[in-house]
This record gives sequence, structure tokens and C-alpha cells, in this order.
Amino acid sequence: MATVDLTVRGAGIFGLSIAWACIRRGARVRVVDPGGVGAGASGGLVGALAPHVPGDWNDLKEVQLESLLMAEPFWEEVETVSGISPGYARTGRLQPLSDQSAVDRARERRADAHKCWRGAARWQVVEAGSLGGWVPVTPTGLLVHDTLSARLHPVRALEALAAAIRARGGEIVLKDASDEGPVVWATGWQGLRDLSRQFGAEIGTGVKGQALALRAVAPEGAPQIYAHGLHIVPHADGTVAIGSTSERDFDDPARTDQQLVDLHERATTALPILHGAPVIARWAGVRPRARTRVPILGRWPCCTGHFVANGGFKIGFGIAPKVAEFMAALVLDDQDDIPDAFRLENSL
Repeated sequence: MATVDLTVRGAGIFGLSIAWACIRRGARVRVVDPGGVGAGASGGLVGALAPHVPGDWNDLKEVQLESLLMAEPFWEEVETVSGISPGYARTGRLQPLSDQSAVDRARERRADAHKCWRGAARWQVVEAGSLGGWVPVTPTGLLVHDTLSARLHPVRALEALAAAIRARGGEIVLKDASDEGPVVWATGWQGLRDLSRQFGAEIGTGVKGQALALRAVAPEGAPQIYAHGLHIVPHADGTVAIGSTSERDFDDPARTDQQLVDLHERATTALPILHGAPVIARWAGVRPRARTRVPILGRWPCCTGHFVANGGFKIGFGIAPKVAEFMAALVLDDQDDIPDAFRLENSL
């Protein structure tokens, strides 16, 4: 490709999704990442696309809802163009309820979900005994079941996006290259560190996470499970991903350690059906966390023609379709629909 209309720096989920959205609008796009596709936090194992609890509605929850509802057609098109399955399925989620107080709160949230999710998904309290063997331990015998949560396979989703971009004439450069046109910086935790240095204030930081995958076949269409702070996600390839730790202080971003062993033990305690399933993969990486915990999107102040999309932290895959839509409209059409909570200025 001799010339391009814009450059995207970073081949993680934000960078590739934005590149794809721009290509769909007819733009010529170059993605640059010397580390390779999914070299950072996006190249993990878990793939839980799950909403925050309904109620106390805010801009982040609205963007999250819209993106989760966009996800199915978004990933279907990527699969059609690329010929690679991203492993997407909207299979829902189960959460155990530890005591009567938790049960009461969960039941109150049913009305919040109906209102805030606008009837597009359900949040309900169900009996564990009605669900078969793929059920976490729950002291009350009750669980929350929501039908908004979905899952995908992170590595395969990125492979599918990269292949779709190339199939439509986009360029992915796995070495340093010159910038042409506007530049979108989707450069993960190192990008947040660079922003913090530029502005002399903490814009965001990196938080290490560790995860693992087991060889374990869940029932077809089995929901993901969120128990005791862990995501347990069954994938269509006969694996179950478990994650993750959250480590603000770390020496080696890519090393797994005893914390992952403890995480594995907690997961099998929460879901006993996983006992004895062999570990087939371990992963560690650093996720970009904005200071406000809301991703940073929009123009880079004082840098004309430069834009930022960063801070996806634990929800990057879940909100990527909407983030891509926002950024493509801003960069290509000068149409700024990004909610104020996401703007870089609010992270200073």
C-alpha cells in the first residue's frame, strides 16, 4: 500500500477494531505494532464479555450495553470476511449468591436490568438445582443468571480481525513504520505511561494479570461463571479459561507464579466439576488501566491529528465494537459522539 488515510498504532483489540471500523467506512488503513498482533494484554486467554451490574446507570454502563448488543453482528461479519471463527457466543453468565442479603440485592436488580437493559437481556435469580452439573458452589442454592454476557476466544478473535483487515486491503506492519494521515494511539499500558509522563500526572498505569486454560469440555452453550472475583469461561474448542489476578506491583510482566496456582485452586473449589482437568496454557500480561477506570478515547490535546484509544483494562473486548464506532466517526468524519467521561481531559 503506497499511501494510507490513517495510521493505527497498536494491534491489540482497540487498535484492530478501530482499523476494521475505518476500513468498513472505506478508509485505507495501516496498523503498526512491532510486537505483533495481540502481543500485549489482548493476547490473553479469558475472553469474558460481561456487563457491570445494572442500576446506578452511567456513561460507561451505557457504552458497555450498546457494545455488547453490537457484538454478535460485529463478530459475525469479521468471521465471514476472514474465514476465522473468533469463538463468539452470547451464552450468559452465572454468579453464586452467598447469603440472604446477596439474594435480596440480586432480586432488586432484576427491575434495574429490565429498565437499563431495555428488555434486551434478563437478570434473574434461579435455583442451582435446575441447571445441571455446570454450576458453581452457592451457599444459598441460588444464583444470578444474566443473558447479556457473552464470550469469545481472545487470540482467535484478534487473528480473525487481522485477517479481515488484510482481506479488505488494510496493512498490518509488524515493525516500526512511518505514520501517514491521522494517527490513533492504541498502545496499551506503555501508552498510558507515556501520556502520564507528558502531562506530569498519572493518566493510567499497568496492572498485571495472570490466567490459565484447562482442557475441559463444558456442556454445549454452557454459561460463563463469575465467582469469588474469578471469571471461568468455557470455550467452543474444549477449553475452559480462568482469570485473573490483579497485580499493581510486579517485576516481570510475563512471568506466572504462585498466584496463578492459587487462582487455579480457587476456581476448582468454586466449580468442582473442573477438578482433575489438566492445565494446557498459562498466561501473564499487563493490562492498561486508566486512573478513572473509564477507557480514554478521543483527541490527544495539543497534538493535532493524533488520537488516543486506551485503558480497556478488563472490559476491552466487551466494549471494542462501540469504541471502534466512536473513533472511526471522530477520525474520518470529525463526528464526536464520545461521552465526556471517556475524554482524556477527565483523566488529568
